[in-house]
Parts: sequence; structure tokens; C-alpha cells
Amino acid sequence: MSVTPLELAKVAAAAADDKKAYDIALLDLTQLSDMCDYFLIASAMNAHQADAIVDEIEKKVRLNCAEDPISIEGRDGKHWILMDYGPVVIHIFDEETRRYYRLERLWGDAPRIDLGLEKDGEEEPKEEA
Repeated sequence: MSVTPLELAKVAAAAADDKKAYDIALLDLTQLSDMCDYFLIASAMNAHQADAIVDEIEKKVRLNCAEDPISIEGRDGKHWILMDYGPVVIHIFDEETRRYYRLERLWGDAPRIDLGLEKDGEEEPKEEA
């Protein structure tokens, strides 16, 4: 089974959404970078949720795309977890780290792809008291 990088990115985005990642963004770097085709960026409320998001992405991409990540880095610190699928690089951030690195601003010329997720572009959910 062969899927396009865009299809893989969309499967990963849906998996992140399933685990309540927020502010999910898919940037199209095909015209801007030789390093990869897409950045998928998402935020997690805490380290436990970040782990669950990474696990869900890995599971769903393996199941639906028959792909495994080349590497996963940052799981120890859990502030910024990077999943490298070659043409698709997935970034799972905590809010503070995402604000600090501002990848969307750094890659501001990259078109954003509408993922059709209910929470597309939604800011951080409010924690319940």
C-alpha cells in the first residue's frame, strides 16, 4: 500500500485530533523546502496527553498507511516531540514551547492546508475545574 505524504499527514492529523490535540496545523512546504513536504504541528495540554497523541499517530499511520516513523525524538522531555516520517515531520508541543519556537511564523510563507477537523485552528481548550 502506497500513500502520498499528504494522505499520511491527514491520517496523522485525524489521530492527533482523536486524542484531543489542539491548534492542529498542516503546513505545505513542498515549494519551500528540500527537507520535507509537510509539517504537522499540534499542541498537547500536558506530557501524558503528548504521549497519547504520539502513540495514536504511530498506531493509525501504521494501520492506514503501512508506515513507521524513521525516528521519534523528544519523548523524554515531552515539551517538543518530533516524529519523522521522511516527507512528513510531525511536531507535538506543549503550549509554552510552541509559542517560543513559533514554527508557523518561521514558515509563514507555507500555505496552510484545511484538514476539515471540527477543531481546525481552535485555540487551547479550557481545563475543567
